Amino acid sequence: MTLILIPIAHDPLCHGSEWVVEDIDLLAERVARVALGQYRHVGHILDGLNVRPPKTSFEIGADALTKMKVDKKGNAWQRDGWIFQVISWIAANQQKQGAILKPPHPYHAHKGFDGLQLEIAEDGKSVKAIVIFEDKATSNPRGKITQQVWPDIVDLEAGARVAELTSETTAMLEAQQHAFPALDIDEAIESILWHEARHYRVSVTVSNEHKSEENRKALFAGFDTSAKGDLIKRRAETMHFDDLRGFMNDFAARVTQKINELAAAGV
Repeated sequence: MTLILIPIAHDPLCHGSEWVVEDIDLLAERVARVALGQYRHVGHILDGLNVRPPKTSFEIGADALTKMKVDKKGNAWQRDGWIFQVISWIAANQQKQGAILKPPHPYHAHKGFDGLQLEIAEDGKSVKAIVIFEDKATSNPRGKITQQVWPDIVDLEAGARVAELTSETTAMLEAQQHAFPALDIDEAIESILWHEARHYRVSVTVSNEHKSEENRKALFAGFDTSAKGDLIKRRAETMHFDDLRGFMNDFAARVTQKINELAAAGV
């Protein structure tokens, strides 16, 4: 696997995992393929399928390279945020267990949900829950969570963005209808309108300050009041960095190299 996912439980506040990079070059290649528009190939590989990589070109490579650039002012937050969202999508793929995942965003400044996952019942006839992702690459995780993530979740629990959520879910289900032929899409859409069918997956970058179990739990204080209900509703994911900016600069350079190599090879 690309990442090692270490389960962590903070009952009754939240549950989740810590992401540890197992192979930095492999992770860079998979992020590069997502940048090239090859997320389906990456998903197949993560599912354990031995599939041929799609063809690429210098033109596709040139477009993919734009995702590794900082903005005109030299600010790297949008680039780093996009990279972290792709890593989050890879982590979710590694533990999806038959769930349906929304494809990763192809652009930096996307205003939609950071990610969505539909939990399908074992009989394939209904949707148990929709998991809404909050992915934040930040040097101030607690501030980002309290000032942005918790208010977002409170609004979602109150019914905000329900039309957008319904539209996104409908598109995901229609795209996967062949895999779940017994699923009634209209009934599934109706079920996610109930609050208890909405789960949340908050993923953030952390430094040494939140590396201990006690401090990690404190990072997510308030999750249970923002998303009330059973523990299963609240998933907390972290990825530790000694130096977030240094890692992202190095990793973006690795991804850039992989994009150039894949484009040159045509695969």
